[in-house]
Amino acid sequence: MSGKFVRASKYRHVFGQAAKRELCYENLKITKNAWDSNIIQSNGQFLAVNWDASGGGAFAVIPVNEVGKAPDTVPLFRGHKGPVLDTAFNPFNKRQIVSCSDDGKILLWEIPEDYSFHKYVDEEENIKDVTEPIKVLSGHTRKVGLVEFHPAAENVLASSSLDYSVKIWNLETGKAEITLQHKDLVTSFAFNYNGSLLATTSRDKKLRIWDIRSGKIVSEGAGHTGAKPSRVVWLGNTDRILTTGFSRLSDRQVGVWDINNIEKGPIDGFLVIDASSGVLIPIYDESTNMLFLAGKGDGNIRYYEYENDYLHELSQYASTDPQRGFAVAPKSAVNVKENEVLKSFKTVNDHAIEPISFIVPRRSELFQEDIYPDCPSDKPALTAQEWFGGKDANGPLLMSMEALYEGSEPTIRESPSVTVVSAAKEEAEKKEEEEKVKLEEKKKEEAAKPKETFVKESTPATKNVDELLKSSDDVNNLLNKVADQSDDEEEAPPASDDKDEWEQVEKADAESLSKSKEIVEETKEPVVEKVKEEPKTEPVSLPKAETKAVEIEPKEVAKIETKSEPEVPETKQEDKSATNSEVSSIKSDYGSAKAASPIPTPSTPRSTASAGAPTLKGTVEKLHGIVENLESHILKLTQASLEKDERLSALEKKIDELLKK
Repeated sequence: MSGKFVRASKYRHVFGQAAKRELCYENLKITKNAWDSNIIQSNGQFLAVNWDASGGGAFAVIPVNEVGKAPDTVPLFRGHKGPVLDTAFNPFNKRQIVSCSDDGKILLWEIPEDYSFHKYVDEEENIKDVTEPIKVLSGHTRKVGLVEFHPAAENVLASSSLDYSVKIWNLETGKAEITLQHKDLVTSFAFNYNGSLLATTSRDKKLRIWDIRSGKIVSEGAGHTGAKPSRVVWLGNTDRILTTGFSRLSDRQVGVWDINNIEKGPIDGFLVIDASSGVLIPIYDESTNMLFLAGKGDGNIRYYEYENDYLHELSQYASTDPQRGFAVAPKSAVNVKENEVLKSFKTVNDHAIEPISFIVPRRSELFQEDIYPDCPSDKPALTAQEWFGGKDANGPLLMSMEALYEGSEPTIRESPSVTVVSAAKEEAEKKEEEEKVKLEEKKKEEAAKPKETFVKESTPATKNVDELLKSSDDVNNLLNKVADQSDDEEEAPPASDDKDEWEQVEKADAESLSKSKEIVEETKEPVVEKVKEEPKTEPVSLPKAETKAVEIEPKEVAKIETKSEPEVPETKQEDKSATNSEVSSIKSDYGSAKAASPIPTPSTPRSTASAGAPTLKGTVEKLHGIVENLESHILKLTQASLEKDERLSALEKKIDELLKK
């Protein structure tokens, strides 16, 4: 069997849709700093942008509903002495944000209630900046490049620095409770689903999994071999991580890793994306199992579906505008009624931000439960004190997405326990094997069934054809009509002296013949090809006793005045198959009926008959020709049936051989 098999997936037709220009954010001054971070962040309500500001570091906060062109002068969050390198929103407080800078400090900010990006002014209508952070975290000795909040515990923050360390902060006390020391710069890190483990990539080309509170390495191994920075992201609530990086030949790569066996390398090796130079920013959506890759300097955004250690390529969002920054809003911010599965933002040429929605194309007006499982809520599962004290949760508290659709208060529940992919994989393989065995058994049963059916139905004995012809109402009616015509001739009244009055006998129409042919064809299964050209047969004289009326030309037949029965020459006998002998029984039936009805002699001389009137001999010859024509059809149908049987039996043997292999 030829053809391309397409994997079934509800996300196979997901497409990216950019917002209209009037819904973009323009006239921005996005930083041109070359530090590898996402540059922009979003929590669904606000956007944070690393700003290109003079006189120290600054970043801007833009409410998502304040779209369009920004004023030339805008309010900024100023407090760092060096450029701002990264920002992060508090997942449990939408108005809190932290920033890290080249000056080695981490600042915690509160967004004012009356804050507006387009018009945040003082009493004198002058644009005012936010300059007073809630808290300053000092502990790193060199610049701080990345910050990220704990996914389940409140007021727990992680940061990485050029001092080769990752620190875990308690925002309630403002102190670094845990330090994970590395041998080189940490280029990327990520919490697992419940925040008990931390995956880090480093400039020393090592990939490490840390037990955070014990400060010990769970697993360690060689990562990407390229010189450029690599990124890491956790694949939802599983024991798998994904990294993006470069090979020695500067090919962009993606790898899926088992956190318990990092030293064994990526599962099934690295997936090579292309040879571009921009760092790939990985974003994983655990509710849809989709991975989004936004390359710095690329215009397009690729997306894949992850399933049991394999990335299935779905499609990509194509654009001619390259991005340097990329951010994704939380799942609770998507438009559920439009079947949006991801709300993202990309920078365009360092002066604008373009929203992009990834949508599952569906027409239903109902809530799509299969693409919207429960998502993380804004309520913490643990306090900072509980987490640092050693308490764990399965993950963030989850909220119902259906409540967002209906506009009601969402219900909260705990996360399920972690999924061990290896066990899930084995179970899936076992299930697939069982289904394969069942399918093979079913195929064998189906292959055995048609074999018996074809033997019975596709080789009909000629005896069955004879019986069917006898039992057919259409054929019987036709024979009875011919017999009735003979009776009418015998009882016909004498003709008048003035003019011969010949009785007209209505012949059977073509519809009766076609019905009888259909009945014969129904006995041949499977259906064979119709004979396009009728065989040319020479008219052969047939004695009256062996004549059978099956098809009669729709012309008027005049009674022939004869004093004695015309002599009919004997029929030429030809060697034929068994079908001739079978049809002969039908001929004899008609012959006996005909013999019982002698042809009366009209009183008028033969010369007075119409010159063009058919004679009885001609009619009989025509009937005989029709019978022979029918016989040839039956022979061809039988032969075609036998050939079909041979081909089917050969095909069945091949199927059996393939199944045995």
